[in-house]
Amino acid sequence: MTLTRPGLAELVEGLRELTSRSGEPRATVFAVADLLRERLPAPEILTAGERAGDPETYVRHTLHTEPGFSIVAVVWRPGQRTRPHDHIAWCAFGVLQGVEYETLYRDEGDHLTEIGHVANRVGDVSGFAPPGDIHKVHNIGDTTAISLHVYGADLGVEPSSVRRTYDLPIR
Repeated sequence: MTLTRPGLAELVEGLRELTSRSGEPRATVFAVADLLRERLPAPEILTAGERAGDPETYVRHTLHTEPGFSIVAVVWRPGQRTRPHDHIAWCAFGVLQGVEYETLYRDEGDHLTEIGHVANRVGDVSGFAPPGDIHKVHNIGDTTAISLHVYGADLGVEPSSVRRTYDLPIR
């Protein structure tokens, strides 16, 4: 099943072109991130109700799916966070509103080692490709944050972009 949100046509067309080329995942995610920088929509791609989020947990809104890629908006109220996790495919993301704090990790087998931190602000775009994509995302601001994620998987078929969550000690 393909879902498409109005207002994403130019981004979707560009993604189709990029993902139709057979390429190494890291090169693909960098090209997708460049496209996302050029075509990052405004927070109003979501309805007012969707932008409000949920007081209990961050919310994912699937905006487009098709074989090869999906577009998902994530809404984070202040203080909401993920657990450390990795992904089933490459991902490029851009911040539409607020600040998302990302902590990066390396899996040492019996523990995770923190290897970096970044505060992603409005307009910031980044990406990653497995392996080595373990991270945690946290809204550190006092306003709702919204980000747009492009995953290299059809999330209309896959139940989630998350491959694994980590409960290992962090050092």
